[in-house]
Amino acid sequence: MWFFARDPVRDFPFELIPEPPEGGLPGPWALHRGRKKATGSPVSIFVYDVKPGAEEQTQVAKAAFKRFKTLRHPNILAYIDGLETEKCLHVVTEAVTPLGIYLKARVEAGGLKELEISWGLHQIVKALSFLVNDCSLIHNNVCMAAVFVDRAGEWKLGGLDYMYSAQGNGGGPPRKGIPELEQYDPPELADSSGRVVREKWSADMWRLGCLIWEVFNGPLPRAAALRNPGKIPKTLVPHYCELVGANPKVRPNPARFLQNCRAPGGFMSNRFVETNLFLEEIQIKEPAEKQKFFQELSKSLDAFPEDFCRHKVLPQLLTAFEFGNAGAVVLTPLFKVGKFLSAEEYQQKIIPVVVKMFSSTDRAMRIRLLQQMEQFIQYLDEPTVNTQIFPHVVHGFLDTNPAIREQTVKSMLLLAPKLNEANLNVELMKHFARLQAKDEQGPIRCNTTVCLGKIGSYLSASTRHRVLTSAFSRATRDPFAPSRVAGVLGFAATHNLYSMNDCAQKILPVLCGLTVDPEKSVRDQAFKAIRSFLSKLESVSEDPTQLEEVEKDVHAASSPGMGGAAASWAGWAVTGVSSLTSKLIRSHPTTAPTETNIPQRPTPEGVPAPAPTPVPATPTTSGHWETQEEDKDTAEDSSTADRWDDEDWGSLEQEAESVLAQQDDWSTGGQVSRASQPRPDSWGEDNWEGLETDSRQVKAELARKKREERRREMEAKRAERKVAKGPMKLGARKLD
Repeated sequence: MWFFARDPVRDFPFELIPEPPEGGLPGPWALHRGRKKATGSPVSIFVYDVKPGAEEQTQVAKAAFKRFKTLRHPNILAYIDGLETEKCLHVVTEAVTPLGIYLKARVEAGGLKELEISWGLHQIVKALSFLVNDCSLIHNNVCMAAVFVDRAGEWKLGGLDYMYSAQGNGGGPPRKGIPELEQYDPPELADSSGRVVREKWSADMWRLGCLIWEVFNGPLPRAAALRNPGKIPKTLVPHYCELVGANPKVRPNPARFLQNCRAPGGFMSNRFVETNLFLEEIQIKEPAEKQKFFQELSKSLDAFPEDFCRHKVLPQLLTAFEFGNAGAVVLTPLFKVGKFLSAEEYQQKIIPVVVKMFSSTDRAMRIRLLQQMEQFIQYLDEPTVNTQIFPHVVHGFLDTNPAIREQTVKSMLLLAPKLNEANLNVELMKHFARLQAKDEQGPIRCNTTVCLGKIGSYLSASTRHRVLTSAFSRATRDPFAPSRVAGVLGFAATHNLYSMNDCAQKILPVLCGLTVDPEKSVRDQAFKAIRSFLSKLESVSEDPTQLEEVEKDVHAASSPGMGGAAASWAGWAVTGVSSLTSKLIRSHPTTAPTETNIPQRPTPEGVPAPAPTPVPATPTTSGHWETQEEDKDTAEDSSTADRWDDEDWGSLEQEAESVLAQQDDWSTGGQVSRASQPRPDSWGEDNWEGLETDSRQVKAELARKKREERRREMEAKRAERKVAKGPMKLGARKLD
């Protein structure tokens, strides 16, 4: 009955977006933007409305509908669904844009790169090769209107309306009857005598030449314009001329055309095409090949189109990590592509992968994540950081690899603002106390002090009062000179967090002790800090009403704004510190610090040093940090806020540099002149090689002097024994 009839268009799972059709495609179809009703995902819908008296066009549209359903190839427009009724035909494909509209939009945005065009033409020629060589089909409609571009910038071949078999069964080519399409027909089709010798691909390759001309020069006004290559690149002109030659017999097969263009120096011989070809076959590549590919991919991404990176490279990177065991090599290109994503897309695609990566036991993966945390920390919310990220990161504090320990310390600068009370004030302080007291690497102890000074403003008032003074005081007694500098600068960075009583009674005594430090860099910073603290105390002494204003931050709750003074000090410990730390560790291995009253100069390898006075081991919990206050609590750099911000406290890189560049032999009275030693401007490899050469010379000289001292000691002992034996014999004679 009629009331049971259903409207197939209304029940169709896809719907048209109420907008005018995209472009005016010559032919029977109108292209509309659409979406899937269930998910809202975008699609393209080709619509043909059946009209009375247009039976020939209707048959062409139905033939195209059938071709779309049966032909599957990566370079042919992908069919998703279709609807055929007495009134209309609907063909649903992946979301695409006609090539003409795409090129016009790209020209307005700054132009299309030759890299993109080379890969686009590669895809169209590959589709033609598939049709001619594998399916024995003639496309018969290669032109600008038959090419479409998806969201990744991939070119797809469509326009299957006038396709026919190359083997002759099923009749000849269908009549087009549309002048806009017939202008691309080759000249030999006008010869009805049949005497022209041609290949089955000859007509399509002529049309391919027309397409190439239009891509570089715009719409083709007439066939005679093909004689002038115009803006076609020189590397492509010889192959283009073969396509539009008058003799159809010499027009190359699509496969040979690709081979010619891919030859060294050819138009399609470039990194972009090679990357795309590898991605198409990545599933069958060997693991070693994938590793090498991802390692080199990051260097090329800057030159690749943004849409290509987002929609083609990113899915492959995520798949390689999820199922291909690609490991840490995908991180660098992954974060590079992530810069092209919106905040919402980043949360959906990158963050779940990052969270999963943090639980990995692969050291290379962990250190890469820590090194590149700055690129994704802004997209992590506090619950995710505290429950899924921080519990895995803290394992790095206990790692036996110094580089991982150092990067873990460094990452706390980014994680601290997002940590909750327990993780920041209890768990993190416990690890910092242990690292600063017992880590055998001086650079890591130094970085721990630097990090503590930078995150001090995020700590609670009680934790600041308990930890900062004693932690920085401990740093000033470290045998590694840059750690002592870091302790002084730590007081400076957190000067507003100490009371006047603490400044006078705890901090200044510690700083005064550093005025006789063996290292001039430490002494300079100590004098500067003392002057600033004294200025602050003197200003309060002159005007006691300033006390409340000066101490307003002492008992205030944690606030990132309170760390303004810490924002610019010790920059080297925040950027590029991995290579620095590794070199310091390699060149100057140090043992865990021992608490001594007199700061000790760090001793290079091979140089004898006086044994430190043994003292009880330092406890490692944050609670025990406060017990150090009785044993010289730390001095705070608490000058007035404006003065601390304006004061140039230097760079820890410069301080460490001066220490390493001025390694003297203290026991030889400075025979190795400091002025003769190099003072590198940076921590580069060349400068370190110079330092290592000087260090070897010093060691050789010290070894020689040590051998001479031993020889003299042995001669002195033999002389003493002779002297001792002489009186004994004389006494014996007297007794006789």
